[in-house]
Amino acid sequence: MNSADIATLKSLFATPQSIVIVPHKNPDGDAIGSTLGLAKFLEALGQQPKVIVPNDYPKFLKWIPGNEAILNFERENSQAKRLIEEANIIFTLDFNHLSRTGQMESFLKVAKADFIMIDHHQQPDDYAMITYSDVGMSSTCEMVYNFIDSLDGTDKITREIATCLYVGIMTDTGSFKYSSTTSQTHKVVANLIDKGAENMQIHQQVFDTNSPARLHLLGVALNNLVILEDFKTAYITMSQEELDKYDYNKGDTEGFVNYGLTLEGITFAVIFIENKEEGIIKISFRSVGDFSVNEFARAHFNGGGHTNAAGGRSEVGMKETTSKFISLLHGYKNQLNP
Repeated sequence: MNSADIATLKSLFATPQSIVIVPHKNPDGDAIGSTLGLAKFLEALGQQPKVIVPNDYPKFLKWIPGNEAILNFERENSQAKRLIEEANIIFTLDFNHLSRTGQMESFLKVAKADFIMIDHHQQPDDYAMITYSDVGMSSTCEMVYNFIDSLDGTDKITREIATCLYVGIMTDTGSFKYSSTTSQTHKVVANLIDKGAENMQIHQQVFDTNSPARLHLLGVALNNLVILEDFKTAYITMSQEELDKYDYNKGDTEGFVNYGLTLEGITFAVIFIENKEEGIIKISFRSVGDFSVNEFARAHFNGGGHTNAAGGRSEVGMKETTSKFISLLHGYKNQLNP
């Protein structure tokens, strides 16, 4: 952020504001961690922000400090719409286009509030009064830490805020293994630990609370793994029937796509997950190196994200979707085999 934006923010927060904080649909660790961390910081400034999520999120994130105060737009629709209508500031975190909020989009588009965006995805839209966008950042949570620092507020970071921000940085960096993890990221994390974030406990809460059903589901996913050696690609399919068999809950397939990248010689991994309720195949793309899954998802599967991590969707069946995917790989063979 520039000095003018910082001055504007300091002036805004000098008096009570009606503030709403919104993450993207199907919020992940970075989305929940950043919204709750920011909300706790704004409370320390004397504000009373409300976090509204478009829909539900995984159980393994529901222990994070402040979770109990989150409003779910799907379940608490009337109250959520009223808060959006009454807000004069709306923060949008971990996304950069209002379409990423699902059914909330139409209400956000007509809101009277000034928008403030904090996000690290590529190609941001221009709806916000203040846009803090940096595609080189590890996570939105690292950006929220910088946001707090720019307002001279790091002395207000409590154990709860530190815990929220640590969750998002840890999950969005793949436990600090992705290339977006910089020395500055580690410095921020060190500061969060100094502020009270218990790194071992946080890791256990997020990653070590599997149900037997989820592990069985992982077995199904790995059994469905297909390796395309000529394209250095691996993909997984999961049907609605397979999900139902093992009592699928939101978040149960989180991280499954990354198993493809653990194979020697594989640089492109994909998972296709059937969602009959929405009538789509949900797709997650991952890569290592220079192959941009963001560009691939944008060009072919109505999606986008980061260079090495992106999402997309298909509105035809699993067979047609995977056939299309395989046919597309022929046009990318040189990029996948540099």
